[in-house]
Amino acid sequence: MKQLAGTILFILFLTTCIAQQQSFKEINTIRGDIVDFQIDNLGNVFIISSNNQLKKINHAGDSVGVFNDVRQYGKISAVDATNPLKVLLFYKDFANIVVLDRFLNVRNTINLRRLNILQARTITQSYDNGIWTYDEQDARLKRLSDDGTIVDQSADFRLLLEAAPSPVSIIDQNRLVYLYDPEKGLFIFDYFGTLKNKVALLGWEDFQVLDGKVFGRKQTTIQQYEPGTLTMKEQNLPLMLSGVTKLKISGKNLYCLKDGTIKVYAF
Repeated sequence: MKQLAGTILFILFLTTCIAQQQSFKEINTIRGDIVDFQIDNLGNVFIISSNNQLKKINHAGDSVGVFNDVRQYGKISAVDATNPLKVLLFYKDFANIVVLDRFLNVRNTINLRRLNILQARTITQSYDNGIWTYDEQDARLKRLSDDGTIVDQSADFRLLLEAAPSPVSIIDQNRLVYLYDPEKGLFIFDYFGTLKNKVALLGWEDFQVLDGKVFGRKQTTIQQYEPGTLTMKEQNLPLMLSGVTKLKISGKNLYCLKDGTIKVYAF
C-alpha cells in the first residue's frame, strides 16, 4: 500500500504539481560536499562526498552514520539502500561489494572477480535478501547469496536477444527484474531469466520503478511508462528544478541534487 501510494502521488506530480511551482514545499536542504546520493524507504539519505565518504542522514537531518574506508575500497560506483537494514556499496573498479548494516558498519565484503564475474557494472538487492548483478563478459544475470555465493544465473542473453544489454541500473520489484540500458532501453525479466518485455526507452537518467510503472528523467523532462501498454506520460521540469544532476522520488517527497546541494520537496 505504501508503494502504491507513492506511485499515485508521483503520477499526480507529473500531471499537476510539476506545472505549478507553488505546489512544491521545500521541507529540507542538505548542504556540503555532495556528488551523489541515494535514499531508502524510511526517509534516510545516503550522501557520497568527493572523497568517497558515505554519510547517512536521517529524516530529521541528523548524521547517524559514516563510512570512510576510502583507501581500502576506492571509489564508490553505486549505493543500494533497498533494504534499510542492509546497505550495499559497489566498487566497480575493483569489483568489490561491501555490505553494511544500518549503522554503516561492515558486515561482509564480496569480491566478484573471485566468483569469475569480471565485468559487472551495477548491483541491487534481490527478493531473497541476496544480490543481483549482471556480468557483461558472459551476458548473464546472476544472483548471489548474502555470503557471496552464486546461487542462480540466467542463460546467455546473447543467445536470446539481438543485442545483450549493458545495464546501468538493476531493480528487483513485483517478482520481476528490470535492467535499464540508456542505449538499448528497458529489459524486464522474471526470476528465471525469461524476457517478459523490452521497451526502447532511451537516454533516461534517474531510472526508477514504482508499482510496476517505470520513471526516468530525459534532459528537462520526466517520463512515465507502464510496461505492457502504449501509454507514455511526460512533463517538463519547472524552472526551479532545471539543472538538477539527480532526482529521486520517495513517498511524498522529491529529492533533487543541484550544485552540490540536496533539496527535499513535499508535493
